[in-house]
Amino acid sequence: MGHQHDHGEGGGAHAHDHTAGANARSLSIALALTGSFLIAELAGAWLFNSLALLSDAAHMFTDAAALAIALAAIRIGQRPADKKRTYGYRRFEILAASFNALLLFVIAGYVLYEGVQRFLDPQPVGSVGMLIVAFFGLVVNLIAMRVLAGGRDRSLNVKGAYLEVWADMLGSVGVLLAAVLIWATGWTWVDPTVAIAIGLWVLPRTWILLRDTTNILLQGVPRGVDLDAVRGAIADVAGVASVHDLHLWSVAGDDRSLTAHIVIDASEDEQQVRRRVADQLHDLFEIEHATLQIERGDAACEKGDHA
Repeated sequence: MGHQHDHGEGGGAHAHDHTAGANARSLSIALALTGSFLIAELAGAWLFNSLALLSDAAHMFTDAAALAIALAAIRIGQRPADKKRTYGYRRFEILAASFNALLLFVIAGYVLYEGVQRFLDPQPVGSVGMLIVAFFGLVVNLIAMRVLAGGRDRSLNVKGAYLEVWADMLGSVGVLLAAVLIWATGWTWVDPTVAIAIGLWVLPRTWILLRDTTNILLQGVPRGVDLDAVRGAIADVAGVASVHDLHLWSVAGDDRSLTAHIVIDASEDEQQVRRRVADQLHDLFEIEHATLQIERGDAACEKGDHA
């Protein structure tokens, strides 16, 4: 007596395609901006011997890599479901976001290590050239952030790329301030201090991204949803006696899927109860895809809850 209920399947697919297309355009523009500036920033870091600038260039490199991976993930994620991937390929976006988070952890670790080395062995820094490069880096990052801002709340993949560009923007601000201080005072220790501060600032936000993507890969309950509240909402539907084997997960972060066994009163109509439960889930929790198995109260066993 299993039944699959898709709320607005056609409209949802169309909306996802439109969102994916918009995200792809945004990522392409941001990739062109960051990729074109990366070489200049690496050259500046080498010419002016600035660890802070190198830190910013390292983040710019991860930005470019993250944007390229995110763009590829969207292209692959748009492929339709097939016999091997019945959910389609959208979860590739989550894998890409996880990879970006891990890459940021590595880069931050490298910058922290190099910062400590600079304290032990101070190096001269070309503050004026450092200032000029950091200024243009800030402009590029601000434009890229503006381009990506619209999609960051709809896609963890785009959010991961946005966070990297955002972190790099903060890095550019830090490098600008460091360059001014070094030029005014000659304090070369400001350079590794800013580099370490950038690394420490990025780590907590990277951890949040990694936590969210890992939860999705483990098919955990989507963030912001209380499973007990979902269970209670189902139980409140007229005709429902109990619910068990309740599972709730997300494929790509912007969707919610649910399966459950619903025990109904013997006198109730199965189709009507199923429809009421599906509507309740959609209206209260934005669950678009619910697979509900109906069991009669006089025939169902006491199975307990395995959610």
